[in-house]
Amino acid sequence: MKVEDLERLLAGERVTLVDVRTRGEFEGEAGYPCDPRQGHIPGAIHVEWDELAAARPQGAEALRALIRARGGDPDRPLVLYCHSGQRSSLAVTALRSAGFEAENYVGSWHEWSRREPT
Repeated sequence: MKVEDLERLLAGERVTLVDVRTRGEFEGEAGYPCDPRQGHIPGAIHVEWDELAAARPQGAEALRALIRARGGDPDRPLVLYCHSGQRSSLAVTALRSAGFEAENYVGSWHEWSRREPT
């Protein structure tokens, strides 16, 4: 998924955006020096990728409950991101194998952090 696709989906509020990085990265307290700023994409919920992988063996309902508990809508298509698309690709695989409609925003925070804040 390209940044333009993500912008369009977010503008229409048709997806649940999931940041799968660490809590520190999500809150802007930690991150990578190659990024001009730290934080998260506005509107994203936070669920670390390994939490999604750990919930996967318990089934779709466990994943659905986890996403809902974090403020997301598991019935909408899910778009996941991390710093560079690696952790989120693992989480997308876990979600898809459980029957969810999920996509990876490959540019992830590395690309988004270069945009003007909204």
